[in-house]
Amino acid sequence: MQHDVVHGPSHALLRVNLDPGEQVITEAGAMVTYSDGMKMEAKLNAGQKAGCMAVLAAIFIAFVRKLVGGDSFFVSHFTAPAAGGSVTLAPSLNGSIDHRRLGAGEKLMLTAGAYLASTPGLGLQMRWGGCSAIFSKEGAFFVEAEGPGELWFNSYGGIHAIDVDGTYMVDNGHIVAFDPSLTFTIKRAGKGLMGSMASGEGLVCQFAGKGKVYIQSRNVGALVSWLAKIS
Repeated sequence: MQHDVVHGPSHALLRVNLDPGEQVITEAGAMVTYSDGMKMEAKLNAGQKAGCMAVLAAIFIAFVRKLVGGDSFFVSHFTAPAAGGSVTLAPSLNGSIDHRRLGAGEKLMLTAGAYLASTPGLGLQMRWGGCSAIFSKEGAFFVEAEGPGELWFNSYGGIHAIDVDGTYMVDNGHIVAFDPSLTFTIKRAGKGLMGSMASGEGLVCQFAGKGKVYIQSRNVGALVSWLAKIS
């Protein structure tokens, strides 16, 4: 699907160009503009299955995603008319937008609020991050994106992709996404409790394995703390 990102990395805006009949699914509230004739539908942020029980299950899944995943209860489906069209999207916070095309069965784990848009063939599921994830700033749940399809995700600040082969430490407020081939554990940044407190870093995530991790150049928690100090 043709797309481009403008005004990045600080104030990124995604423009997706759709051929006739093509569709893109977006996070609710992310739309900035869309061209004439574009059809827009709001749907539950859950799988697409027929039947009454499937609808009830979709409502429950959408509620869980909203409660623990930081995603909207609904998503927007944009479908292009016979003449084609375009949609522009922007995330809530100032930052960058990245794109990844996932092949069949290929997966990427997203932290809360990182999902921006995808093509209809791409599946999204809530995944438990393990007991250690409870203590991370990213929360206990992640959104697992599985191909085939195209995925767009956003950050607070710029996005930097790191190829991990072994172990790698990342402050847990800077994680955007990572390959599921990587495992992570929560550790103190410094040696001992006093070392962690003195460094100001607190807890970090130690990734292990081989894969890619996407980090953001700014930390939302640090922004919240700064605003609290000056308010």
